[in-house]
Amino acid sequence: MRAAVFTEYGPPSVVTVTNYPIPSPAKNEVRVKVATTAVTAADSRIRAANFPKGFGMLARLIFGIRAPRRTVLGAVFAGVVDAVGAEVTDFAVGDRVCGMTGAKFGAHADYVCAKVTKVAAIPEPVADDQAAGILFGGTTALTYLRDKAAVTPGTTVLVNGGSGAVGTNAIQLARHYGAHVTAVTSTGNVQLMRDLGAEQVIDYTTTELKTISNQFDVVFDAVGNITIESGRRMLTSDGVLLLAVASLGQTLKAHGKVKAGPASERAADFTTLLELAAHRELRAVIDSSYPLADIATAHARVDTGRKVGNVLVTM
Repeated sequence: MRAAVFTEYGPPSVVTVTNYPIPSPAKNEVRVKVATTAVTAADSRIRAANFPKGFGMLARLIFGIRAPRRTVLGAVFAGVVDAVGAEVTDFAVGDRVCGMTGAKFGAHADYVCAKVTKVAAIPEPVADDQAAGILFGGTTALTYLRDKAAVTPGTTVLVNGGSGAVGTNAIQLARHYGAHVTAVTSTGNVQLMRDLGAEQVIDYTTTELKTISNQFDVVFDAVGNITIESGRRMLTSDGVLLLAVASLGQTLKAHGKVKAGPASERAADFTTLLELAAHRELRAVIDSSYPLADIATAHARVDTGRKVGNVLVTM
């Protein structure tokens, strides 16, 4: 099969497409013929060994000190089940599914194996690109807004980084839960923020975050440029600060009304997101899409920090 492989850390050019062995599913896994995958911010960071502040050594220990241990990136996928493990009963060959592989990665390839606990059926109205595009940002937004902040009708939510894969999902999910949403973005994405459900939009090119006098029940930072101290100043007395992109120091200090840490990768959450997509209450914003042969270009697009929503790769 074809796979996008990198054997050293570096710029997008270190990723090349080559022949690779087709994986065999374990007893609790399915093998999926991939139709669509995504190049995410996580893929970009790992490829470049550009980890959040304080996580460098820990990340190298996990992913490889001198060279990457997992040479095929990609943690989200949508496609068709091609084979099932001996103990799998919930899925059959031919089922349309999507899922996540976690730290195992491997989705930037024609075939990928994933545990059934991280795989969900794709409802008929949902296209493969929408399924793959929703998962990465959607699971993060869902974990933080529903589980960590318990957003309810009337909650005021500030989404910093509204145009990214996490932010575009966060705006829509917050609105789904009845929140009043303010999004922070650049000039070119103001209308998109409104289209997604933001009632107010702050253009950071003309208004600095530190000058915002409003206070919010939830401040959701999907960029990584809000500190705990500056974030607390933007909160109401019972407000919650959500740091989806946190340094090691921020993660260690996060407690009480300050939340950080990884998002869930549960099939039940995938199903929740897919059902919202099927009812047109949630959509993946697609920045661009590339064939597997151009995956280095997809990485380069993510590296610009200017993508809007998701960068996808089609097989």
